[in-house]
Amino acid sequence: MTADQTRTTVTLTRSGHIAEVCLNRPDRRNAVDMSVFEGLARIGEVLKSDPTLRAVILRGEGPHFCSGIDTALFTANPDPKALIDRIMQRAPGEDANVFQKPSTVWQELEVPVIAVLQGVAYGAGLQLALGADVRIAASDTRLSVMEIKWGLIPDMGLTTTLPRLLRADQAKELLFTGRVVEAIEACQMGLVTRITNDPLEAARAMARDIAARNPDAIRRSKHLLNATWIAERAEALHLEATLQAEVIGQPNQIEAVMANIQKRTPVFR
Repeated sequence: MTADQTRTTVTLTRSGHIAEVCLNRPDRRNAVDMSVFEGLARIGEVLKSDPTLRAVILRGEGPHFCSGIDTALFTANPDPKALIDRIMQRAPGEDANVFQKPSTVWQELEVPVIAVLQGVAYGAGLQLALGADVRIAASDTRLSVMEIKWGLIPDMGLTTTLPRLLRADQAKELLFTGRVVEAIEACQMGLVTRITNDPLEAARAMARDIAARNPDAIRRSKHLLNATWIAERAEALHLEATLQAEVIGQPNQIEAVMANIQKRTPVFR
């Protein structure tokens, strides 16, 4: 896979403190092939090292977010042992393998990630969306844990995201049946944050709002919730106090207070 291929199938654009990451295979309903796996992981790592970043939007080009794994991958890997070896392999210091990283990297990012959903978000597409912090969907969006259709289990980090959103019986039904869930039901279940007529504009508005807040507090807020959502009570309370101590009294926090008092737009470092 060449660098040019990954830069074509996954694109990165910047507007100030906001990045947009776009799946760019609209002719394939943004199906995930190896270039997409590698491109998402590469871009995620680039963004992780950017101290000026404040929010990320994750979207698909065209009418669909992502239809799942490109079926060509099933025929492109005739040697099961080679594929199994790749599934079990992890880079030094990594918890995730090459197939999990495109989803897990968004939780590793310190800033909020907003997924824009429309059309279909099936299989790998749904797992990718669940790696984001917020999911804003169009009313026509359809979602499915599609892996059972191919005789597989979801293996792109779903076990780290779905338990935070659904009851166990709801999750099991989706995994066992692969049924398609409409946007309204998905929102009621917790798979989708909210539904709107223009999810991309709503995501951009949210990103601008986040980017205008104290970036120190935003980063630690994400850390706090990710680390404590299912943590033990004592551990959660300790981390809450520790992170607050890192923020309070710092220049950006003081600027937030002064800007509110003086009724002006804050200027954060």
